[in-house]
Amino acid sequence: MIKEFRLPDLGEGLTESEIVSWKVGVGDTVSLNQVIAEVETAKAVVELPSPFAGVITALHEQPGTVVEVGKPIVSFEVKDDAGTQPAAAAPAEAALPKREPNLVGYGAVVESTGRPVRRQRTLAEPAEPRPVETKPVETKAPLAEPAEIRPVETKPAETKSAERPRSTPPVRKLAKDLGVELEKVAGSGPSGLITRDDVRNFVGGGDLPAAAHELAAQPAAPQAVPQGEREVRTPIKGVRKFTAAAMVSSAFTAPHVTEFLTVDVTPAMELLARLKESKAFAGHKLTPLTLVAKAVLIALRRNPGLNAKWDEANQEIVQFNYVNLGIAAATPRGLTVPNIKDADRLALVDLSTALAELTDTARAGKTSPEDLSGGTISITNIGVFGIDAGTPILNPGEAAILAMGAVRKMPWEYQDQVALRQVMTLSLSFDHRLVDGEQGSRFLADVGALLADPGMALAMA
Repeated sequence: MIKEFRLPDLGEGLTESEIVSWKVGVGDTVSLNQVIAEVETAKAVVELPSPFAGVITALHEQPGTVVEVGKPIVSFEVKDDAGTQPAAAAPAEAALPKREPNLVGYGAVVESTGRPVRRQRTLAEPAEPRPVETKPVETKAPLAEPAEIRPVETKPAETKSAERPRSTPPVRKLAKDLGVELEKVAGSGPSGLITRDDVRNFVGGGDLPAAAHELAAQPAAPQAVPQGEREVRTPIKGVRKFTAAAMVSSAFTAPHVTEFLTVDVTPAMELLARLKESKAFAGHKLTPLTLVAKAVLIALRRNPGLNAKWDEANQEIVQFNYVNLGIAAATPRGLTVPNIKDADRLALVDLSTALAELTDTARAGKTSPEDLSGGTISITNIGVFGIDAGTPILNPGEAAILAMGAVRKMPWEYQDQVALRQVMTLSLSFDHRLVDGEQGSRFLADVGALLADPGMALAMA
């Protein structure tokens, strides 16, 4: 029996993924839940487990191909329940559709349990008694049963109209900016997929504000055209495409304010050196990021207003009573911001372990979609690139992001004298709809005070 495995919906609301690599080949025997491929979504690389145990008969897509959700990507030859040919199955059982997996980890197909199979009821059954009902036609009495069937026939059309229009995140963003309801737009793409041009054409014929028409008239991104060796063109897709859309949305939605604070972090660096020699931290990776992250978590207790988000749809400010700490990570596929869940509950040693695991997983491109969503505040370490300060853009859905610069030895005022000290610049960007200047300044000052004098943690805890 040949079975096809279609690209599943990974639960991110996306309509496509790219095949990164195959872990199997035609003719290979695979077991249930064995990893057969890696696919890249707009956020991360995800491993696909096999929903069947059998032999690979065909790979329908090549690595590097972007595939729509629901399209077949691989075929298997599997045995049926009794190890016989499918024709030997009972007619009623064979007619029943079997549940196919549609999510990663959904598991195997549910096979027959051997129990009596209930015959499916169809609309064709009421037609059987019609020869008997034709006798009273001479009395000209109205027939009631056909009228009762009519509403049932309209249900499929009603269900279809309620389905969500098929489109990609950038198209939905464009439609939202233009005030277009995608339910009213006819898609011209594959399987009815709504494209940018469909939205622009709809706006061109609709009665929308002039600003919307100007936005719709903007040309689409140019397609990659083969060029000479003087130029190299790379398609915008995957993590890079998602990051670009998120940053544009954040920059033009949330009013950013950035503040800077330069701090003498010599005491923090001395503490870091002592911790590295401590038996309690043996085998743990400790960096300046570890101390900055802990300082941020402590400062949030005194300034909870920065651990919030602006809910435009419900016109509410959501205050988080937990901290999912995001850490910006540069990967070969682009910038990602995975987060540590409930980081505020972790001791320093556990926080150091979580940071090391998070960054290693992100750089390997193995971060799960769950770890890339739900962040409440973020840190970006630009100091590892030798940069002192910057104006970081907020991660969408968060009120603040802190950029930590490089630790440099500089002449600095210390105990009424000039001494060579280790200095760091902190850059805090925050959403001015949520955070006032006073709140942002107090939070930044608290983080700086903790790094300048780690003993202050006892007073702030």
